[in-house]
Amino acid sequence: MGRVALWTVHGDGKHVAAGDVVAPDERLDWLRTTGIGAQHVVAMFGATFLVPLLTGFPPATTLLFSGLGTLLFLVITGNRLPSYLGSSFAFIAPVTASKADGGVPEALGGIVLAGVGLAVVGMVVQVVGSRWVDVVMPPVVTGAIVALIGLNLAPTAKNSFEAAPVTAFVTLLAVLLLGVLFRGLLGRLSIFLGVLVGYAVAAVRGELDFDPVRAADWVGLPDLTAPHFSFSVVGLFLPVVLVLVAENVGHVKAVAAMTGRPMDDVVGRALIGDGAATALAGVGGGSATTTYAENIGVMAATRVYSTAAYWIAGVIAVLLSLSPKFGALIATIPAGVLGGATTVLYGLIGILGARIWVEARVDFKDPANLFTAAVALVVGIADYTWTLGDVTLGGIALGSLGAVAAFHVLTFLGRRTGTAGYAGGGGHTAAETAPTTRPPSASGTH
Repeated sequence: MGRVALWTVHGDGKHVAAGDVVAPDERLDWLRTTGIGAQHVVAMFGATFLVPLLTGFPPATTLLFSGLGTLLFLVITGNRLPSYLGSSFAFIAPVTASKADGGVPEALGGIVLAGVGLAVVGMVVQVVGSRWVDVVMPPVVTGAIVALIGLNLAPTAKNSFEAAPVTAFVTLLAVLLLGVLFRGLLGRLSIFLGVLVGYAVAAVRGELDFDPVRAADWVGLPDLTAPHFSFSVVGLFLPVVLVLVAENVGHVKAVAAMTGRPMDDVVGRALIGDGAATALAGVGGGSATTTYAENIGVMAATRVYSTAAYWIAGVIAVLLSLSPKFGALIATIPAGVLGGATTVLYGLIGILGARIWVEARVDFKDPANLFTAAVALVVGIADYTWTLGDVTLGGIALGSLGAVAAFHVLTFLGRRTGTAGYAGGGGHTAAETAPTTRPPSASGTH
């Protein structure tokens, strides 16, 4: 994928002047770079661990492949794109559905297929450019897909909440207050900190079981599970590829805007890198990955965009994953705590779709836009299903594919017939609205 650039020391290696930034190919001294790398680990921590807890995957295994995936991503992007690859929330619904039919191995097979699919899209983008992504998935479509993925998960949050309503309510309240009352890093970690509050309440109420933690070793390899491939999961995981494309394109554009460096030529590499990291995770039993908004927030706060800090973060994640006792401790987080956190989290994913529409100025007076979003949301939220042979398409798959097809068919008909209110598009392109086509950093959504 090309030469991997190393780093030059920024200034004296200790200070960042007002209005200045540490570029991706620069670094501070190693002590400060290590500190910033550790801060990136803290920023990604809560969200990365929520996904395996919600899907039943081993937390330590997910952390291992999160760290390895980040390092692989940095190599594939030539050290030019500062990013941490944490667990993707877009995979929760398809993983849950595929596990119900074929267990964890079948879910892992779907993750591998999605990763390969994303990498293939990246190869196409690397050859022909990313403009076609904006054409195929304008903001009205992207917003609908993101919204229906979050809202499709609402029943899961409800079930977890009802497992321990008092603990769940306290967790929910803590997340809300922390997100509103604090700014900076504390605000960005509101869900993580809210989970800690809920965990303390669960401990007081006797809802925790520490026997697995006592029995676990201090040092050891995480549990590894091989995938099983089934054509029946393709319909579940295909829509997620569309979301990952939008996320990665938005991430690249956001970093380019913050650093003042053009990065259009690295979009394809970013998709390949995330696809390769996701496939690698699926091969060994980890959660699928995506680039993280929390870490963009850390970069914005520190003005340090050095990829060296992400190498440090990736190595720290791998080292932490080699402690089974640490993984067992994470696994003790009870359902009530997760119910409170996911009530916020899944709602934020849904609202993010609406945010994409607002910030892209999607015109809902245009019937093509209005009907595309309306039908996709109902199909996704109600979880319509359609079985074709061995393949069952659930609400997310049908809603996502329906959004893409409906927009382009209705737009074509609108152009041909001069439909009243036809506005000629689904909003501004992903390139124009990139910094806002990612989840808000305080949400922990991906």
